[in-house]
Amino acid sequence: MYGPIAATIRTQRLVLEPLAVHHADEMAPVLADRRLHAYTGGEPLTRDELRARYAHLVAGSAPFHQESWLNWIVRRARDGQAVGYVQATVAPAPPGFTVAPPDAGSTVTPGPPRHRVSVAWVIGMPYQGFGFATEAARALLDWLAAHGIQDVVATIHPENRASEAVASKIGMRPTGETSDEEIVWRLPRRACP
Repeated sequence: MYGPIAATIRTQRLVLEPLAVHHADEMAPVLADRRLHAYTGGEPLTRDELRARYAHLVAGSAPFHQESWLNWIVRRARDGQAVGYVQATVAPAPPGFTVAPPDAGSTVTPGPPRHRVSVAWVIGMPYQGFGFATEAARALLDWLAAHGIQDVVATIHPENRASEAVASKIGMRPTGETSDEEIVWRLPRRACP
């Protein structure tokens, strides 16, 4: 696997639990509302289709792939109710470089390997409006930063105001870039703890 391995993340109100195949049983009803697909396309998956998708995600990418998928079920801490999920797709980023000053020969040296991560969040319709997406996404960004990830993006449909609001609240900013007709939002680089 390329990059960090998912671990449980806790916030004041939420528990982000690494994805397992059996989560499909409780997540299928959470994700069954067609409105969740208004900006991403597709249809809600059946329980069996979701189990198959989760089995694929949990198995991870092929060994020769340089990309890995980190997925968490978002639960309310007070009662364990699954309310949605967050995900991070980790891929290698171009290396940085350092250039020695001219008096030292202007040598260009590649920096250490880096990761670029694309994040996403989905909260079921009955659980929206309580700040769960913002809290879960912020916790995910903090976890990624603690693992040395500084290059974080999200792609958001230009009409998805709720996801834009979440991205803005967690410090992401829209760029002039698009990907599959979605706006690329980027987290300004910050120092890792």
